[in-house]
Amino acid sequence: MKVNGVNYRTIWPDKGDNKIIRIIDQRHLPHEFVVEDLKTVQDFETAIRDMHVRGAGLIGATAGFGMYIAALSAPAKRADEHIKESSEKILATRPTAGNLAWAVKRQLQTISAEHSLEAKIKASFSTACAIADEDVEFCRNIGLHGKTVIEEISRLKPDSVVNILTHCNAGWLAFVDYGSATAPIYAAHRAGIKIHVWVDETRPWLQGAKLTAWELKQEGIPHTLIPDNTGGHLMQNGLVDMVIVGTDRTTRTGNVANKIGTYLKAVAARDNRIPFYVALPSSTFDWNIGDNISDIPIEQRSSDEIKYVSGKTADGEIETVLIAPEETETANYAFDITPSRLITGLITERGVVAAGEDAILELYPEHKGKRSQP
Repeated sequence: MKVNGVNYRTIWPDKGDNKIIRIIDQRHLPHEFVVEDLKTVQDFETAIRDMHVRGAGLIGATAGFGMYIAALSAPAKRADEHIKESSEKILATRPTAGNLAWAVKRQLQTISAEHSLEAKIKASFSTACAIADEDVEFCRNIGLHGKTVIEEISRLKPDSVVNILTHCNAGWLAFVDYGSATAPIYAAHRAGIKIHVWVDETRPWLQGAKLTAWELKQEGIPHTLIPDNTGGHLMQNGLVDMVIVGTDRTTRTGNVANKIGTYLKAVAARDNRIPFYVALPSSTFDWNIGDNISDIPIEQRSSDEIKYVSGKTADGEIETVLIAPEETETANYAFDITPSRLITGLITERGVVAAGEDAILELYPEHKGKRSQP
């Protein structure tokens, strides 16, 4: 995607030295565009845990490159031990994120197949690059398949605008490029379909206000920022034609773990007979979990994220301020789970599919032999 007319991915090896991995540090957006260099496993742990990077696909890609750095920094006499220890540290950073575990597992399989440390380093770098490239291609295809859904709604509204509600940021900043929920939006806009996006602010990190609104502005897509609790009112008054969100982990039966607040939007959409779609690459599926949604770990984060907020002052300085009584107890659940019965369809790189085990496995038959957990 473009930033001020320049093409960027969210993560890439430095062109002059591939021992350095570069990321867009999203904590500074939308006020500053900052590129950060990651050189150590600890750098990657911090970047994932402290939200320098976030979003399903980008977390996976970052973990993939983090495992390459683990191999690169491994002492020859205890390389395997070092790599395993590093993998455990990376896995612990964001427990709900399905792409994280998927990427680490893939890298461990790649690395363990090689015997010399030099071969492990070379193979892990190739795999990290492949994970990133696949993420881009998957999201591009999600855009193409999702565009057909928007086109169908547009045909029912000739000479009118398709109003799309989204939650959090499942844009190109959440992946390596294109995004999941935004990929159909970008594809539809480029195809000349008239669209408008309602952007949930998405407390407490405000990914919608800070990131999705910034992305849509860069792409020239009409959008309106709203408080999180406005969506139901808009749906009741006929101002939303469809909802598209992303997901951090989706079970083989179609239950979706996504940013906290997603479930409430799905309930409101069902009550108002508005189609509710979830966009995801296949790397976000957890093929080992069925209908037992308690098997999905729900991350709980720091109380500071709720009690403090950062923004730009009139003097142009970035400042963090306390917005609640300092001693207030908090509960900061990062995700909730939307059951498959509330989901109109899943938009994947292979096509649009019903959120049900039979339909999903028909689209991904290579996973039919795996059994879901009871």
